Amino acid sequence: MSRKIKILLLLLSAFGLTFHQVRASDVVATGKEEPLNVRELILEHISDSYEWHITTIGDKHISVPLPVIVYSKISGWHVFMSSEFHGGRHEGLFIAREGKYKGKIVELDTAGKEIKPFDISITKNVFSLLFSSVLLIIIIMSVARSYKKEGFAPKKGFVAAMEMFIMSVNDDIIKPCIGKDYKRYAPYLLTLFFFIFINNILGLIPLFPGGANVTGNIAITFVLAVCTFLIVNLSGSKEYWKEILWPDVPLWLKLPVPLMPAIELVGIFTKPFALMIRLFANMLAGHSIVLGLTALIFVTVSMGPAMNISMTAVSVVFSVFIGFVELLVAYIQAYIFTMLSAVFIGLARVEPHHKH
Repeated sequence: MSRKIKILLLLLSAFGLTFHQVRASDVVATGKEEPLNVRELILEHISDSYEWHITTIGDKHISVPLPVIVYSKISGWHVFMSSEFHGGRHEGLFIAREGKYKGKIVELDTAGKEIKPFDISITKNVFSLLFSSVLLIIIIMSVARSYKKEGFAPKKGFVAAMEMFIMSVNDDIIKPCIGKDYKRYAPYLLTLFFFIFINNILGLIPLFPGGANVTGNIAITFVLAVCTFLIVNLSGSKEYWKEILWPDVPLWLKLPVPLMPAIELVGIFTKPFALMIRLFANMLAGHSIVLGLTALIFVTVSMGPAMNISMTAVSVVFSVFIGFVELLVAYIQAYIFTMLSAVFIGLARVEPHHKH
């Protein structure tokens, strides 16, 4: 058996074992199993948390605690590890189990009402974000160090693969979409591509420190879209703003009602909004589909051995298929986000028509 097949089987086994142990945590102390709530299972695994759950053995949960950093108007600053919440409340703070603050750290005010303090804790997504950022810096710096030592001689192995990726993004996306001024924006767009791609790949790995839903978190995609929005509009040429505020259309479309300028102004915001939603929705949907297919194994347990065995086979086959599709989607989404960002920047750098 080849090495690649062994690695693939190992990853698939770890994937299945992880979700099998997730189901084991639903067993109550009496030893009887409760019906699996698929919706809760999916939401639990795609949402953020204050600890990194590894596995469950019997009634024991094995997890990596993360730092909790909150400021309360009532009791001031609190800094401790999330493992302190295993006993319930800690220093008057606790994690809400229901309501609008479900899954968040809250406290009770003088009226006994749950209120949310200022929270800058290192959550699962934040830790994964920091880890992927450090990993990206290490990868790029190692490639840069190789070029510094050996010059531009032909490279082999990992450095050659990274060179192929970098040149592909630079020559096939950035340069054609932006034009002559492309070198000015290449650092941002290359960082954008590899940041999204690395986080997409880490999100597909079910073992620590992978498995976090970073690019499937709308707060992350929102910040990425805002960065593109600011670069596009702050670097826009005079001709770009002229086409927005006073487009070349019949006068009655601009006065007395500024119909076309209003449409163009709305377009400024719809472009980054589309970037944000596309990345968020695609990555979130991929994780949800894999979790839903895995849940089929446990949902069909009560339907008899024949149904359960057949649905288990279907679940495994489709989960593996969707897993390979997700690998492709991880690259495609990074490619599309970078390409559209480059296209929007190129459109903002438009020159007066008489100069062409």
